Amino acid sequence: MQNLSTILDKAMHRIPLAQQEIIHLLQLTDPAERERLFAAARQQRQRYFADKVFLYGFVYFSTYCRNECAFCFYRNSNNEPVRYRKSKEEIVAISRALAADGVHLIDLTMGEDPAFLANAASGYEDLLEIVQLVKAATGLPIMISPGVVPREVLVRLKQAGADWYACYQETHNRRLYGELRLNQSYDQRWDSKVSAAAIGLLVEEGLLVGVGDCARDTAHSFSRMRELGAAQVRTMSFVPQAGTPLAETVAAGNRREINIIAVMRLLFPDRLIPASLDVEGVSGLKERLAAGANVVTSLIPPQAGLLGVSQSTLDIADGCRTAAGIRPILQECGLTPAAPAEYAAWLDNTRGCRGREAVVCG
Repeated sequence: MQNLSTILDKAMHRIPLAQQEIIHLLQLTDPAERERLFAAARQQRQRYFADKVFLYGFVYFSTYCRNECAFCFYRNSNNEPVRYRKSKEEIVAISRALAADGVHLIDLTMGEDPAFLANAASGYEDLLEIVQLVKAATGLPIMISPGVVPREVLVRLKQAGADWYACYQETHNRRLYGELRLNQSYDQRWDSKVSAAAIGLLVEEGLLVGVGDCARDTAHSFSRMRELGAAQVRTMSFVPQAGTPLAETVAAGNRREINIIAVMRLLFPDRLIPASLDVEGVSGLKERLAAGANVVTSLIPPQAGLLGVSQSTLDIADGCRTAAGIRPILQECGLTPAAPAEYAAWLDNTRGCRGREAVVCG
């Protein structure tokens, strides 16, 4: 029997945990033991980030996608979702509204839309121009989530003003990956993140939970995230989507996601760990923050015609998914939005550390 006190003490002192110890934490079900895990995670967050939280504005500017991911509402063949492709003017206006609301970063996300990813055509140029325009209009850091793109495009995205590259593997179990991301190369997706990190982009890696994965898979993913040097690590619970092969899958609840957030905080205490509003909306935010998350993602302005990913409309129209809308919840948790300069300082410091690591490792 694993001793919880011993495991948590090791983690708090940044002593590497054995895989079986990580699995033990991930599988905790007893409420009192889980609260001990969450308390340790909050203590680590306080140590590295004090009471500061970062806020990310979400601009899902195209819901078209060339892929057939089994879990995704916006898979190419699904006739259920609303399809739209926002104009550059709309994207800039929405980004300005998010900046005025007080977000620290603009997350420019799309499906793998052929209109933007066409080779030897204008698609990449349009994508690059969107990044340039949003950067100029807001002055904020930008995360770009365009799916898999060539290394040379990543270089140009960075030159255009992108700071982050987000491209989730969802799982690092290759068999399961093949069942989820149909006809997509595991290695090509992974290599795109390796390339992004090598050219100086900060990388976010993410896991999907409740799609046939297990605690051992999650523990393995932690190793891969560390190997990648991901500056932001995240997890989201699977939400069954109409019109997909997994539509009839029974959602497993959020226990595993919340445990994973806490274990991530212990294993990656100085990294950014999001609490996404795209699974349970604002009602699930407090629980994720209590587990050690220090970023609130998927903030979406109302009346902008934007959709979410896992929950396409939840809490958007009423303005709850805004910086102003979540401030009372942050206060209840004893947390406060960081100043823009604090987020910029974290970015600069993290880039510097990655650069020093590259020199040492090289």
